[in-house]
Amino acid sequence: MKTMIIDGVSCSFEKERNVLEVARKNGIDIPSLCYCENLSIYGGCRLCLVETDRGALDTACTIVPKDGMVIYTNTEKTRRQRRLLLEMLLSNHKEECTTCDKSETCKLREYSHRYGVTCDRFAVEYDTTPVDTSSPSIVRDPSKCILCGQCVRMCKEVQNIHAIDFSQRGKYSSISCGFGDVLADTNCVGCGQCAAVCPTGALIVKNETKTMWKFLDDKSKKVVVQIAPSVRVGVGEEFGIPATVPTIGKIVTALKRLGADVVFDTSLSADLTIMEESAEFLEKLNSGAKLPMFTSCCPAWIKHVEKTYPELMPQVSTCGSPMEMFGALIRTFYKDEDVYSVAIMPCTAKKAEAARPEMVKDGKRLTDLVITTQELVRMIKEAGIDFANLPDTEPDKPFAEYTGAGVIFGVTGGVTEAVIRTVLADKSAETIAKVAECGVRGLEGIKAFEVTAGDVALRIAVANGLANADKLVEKVQSGEEFFHFIEVMACPNGCLGGGGQPPASNARKKERCAALFKADEDCELRACDLNPDLKVVYDTVEGRAHDLFHIHYPDHHR
Repeated sequence: MKTMIIDGVSCSFEKERNVLEVARKNGIDIPSLCYCENLSIYGGCRLCLVETDRGALDTACTIVPKDGMVIYTNTEKTRRQRRLLLEMLLSNHKEECTTCDKSETCKLREYSHRYGVTCDRFAVEYDTTPVDTSSPSIVRDPSKCILCGQCVRMCKEVQNIHAIDFSQRGKYSSISCGFGDVLADTNCVGCGQCAAVCPTGALIVKNETKTMWKFLDDKSKKVVVQIAPSVRVGVGEEFGIPATVPTIGKIVTALKRLGADVVFDTSLSADLTIMEESAEFLEKLNSGAKLPMFTSCCPAWIKHVEKTYPELMPQVSTCGSPMEMFGALIRTFYKDEDVYSVAIMPCTAKKAEAARPEMVKDGKRLTDLVITTQELVRMIKEAGIDFANLPDTEPDKPFAEYTGAGVIFGVTGGVTEAVIRTVLADKSAETIAKVAECGVRGLEGIKAFEVTAGDVALRIAVANGLANADKLVEKVQSGEEFFHFIEVMACPNGCLGGGGQPPASNARKKERCAALFKADEDCELRACDLNPDLKVVYDTVEGRAHDLFHIHYPDHHR
């Protein structure tokens, strides 16, 4: 362990990449608009300027820490330069703070207040390119872009999609899709990770709360809402509740107060998904079908396969996502009523999934509207609900029961762990604990391990983040690796880090992960096939399970 001196404070460091990380680790907040702990160092905004003991200014994100180094972060020189930089950024930024969707979380607004930037010394000249609303998931407003490059690096380094990039030079520099394209014309999969790292309102989750309010106010409609497992570890944070404190009961209560008629927990259809997916996998395994079988829960992953690996589509599970399975169940159970089906999801790509033509059964769309965790939080605040002090309400019957295996769908590896629990004959707590130790858990980008089911040794891999998925697919296609089963989640760390969740640091995502596993341990039932309400589900669909719960995508390869 080495030490350096920052503002007279002795700060220890070990593996930190730069002085900025050392400072933040030791509770010293140096401002930055282009830095992200999961991305490469860019040094573009220069807001993290610090002063050395020799009086020189340099960016904290690019200085490699050294033992004994002395740095000052809050001098007259650094404050003056930061104010100047903020003024220059504001001159190229369309100010709509009172109406901007990111006004509460905008880092540019926060730092402008922090450093007392109150005057406009420079002529305002922002990008007048029209707002891009072509994506069903996110909205891009170039007039609010400050060229921090975080979206570009996220799309390139973590997701390997390259949907957006820098174009032109100097004062004409901008971030665009290239060739005058809009997001819908690119390889964008709608994961929303670009919006999650954007420090301003240049990239935001498409806000559909007005549509939600409209139907909540329409008393002729029965509004039926489902809540994804990861939402429970995202909402509470916005109201000062730690992720480890259960909030699903408060979320149900809040939705009822907003006007929802029926509220279900999607964890039940996560259990259902595992039953269908396990059966499909065993059928493929026993019939000699081409393996690996890839999971199908993540719509951004499905989109990526269609665009990049169409030849792999026959190996992707035909199981619909838990959201769409529950959507089909809602339509069937309430077939004689005028239902508006809403899903609360951690994922922006779910908005696109719900709009796909394949998601229409019996002439009706399975899910009418998807709103994200962020949008739900906005609605709760708009309604003036004191969320932290709400009483708990159980999800509605007859689909109220779920198992811990369904809850852990929200973390990378959770789907795989749920499958393993299901195929095991022994469901004891001891056996389930051993499953957790087989290599399936952890937030690493790629995990590979082997489990024994009966007399078969199964090779399994788990990937989160599409760049990691690409690495895994490359190894499989080259013959370097063989797996029977591969789980892919497009978002880093899985759904708990979804683009529709409140943005979070790696440390907070680890807390969310721990919270989901704690919720799993608190469940009386922890294997999907033990859920008694699944019998009610299958009785409700009356022999149409495969028709309603499986999705057949176009054969793009053919």
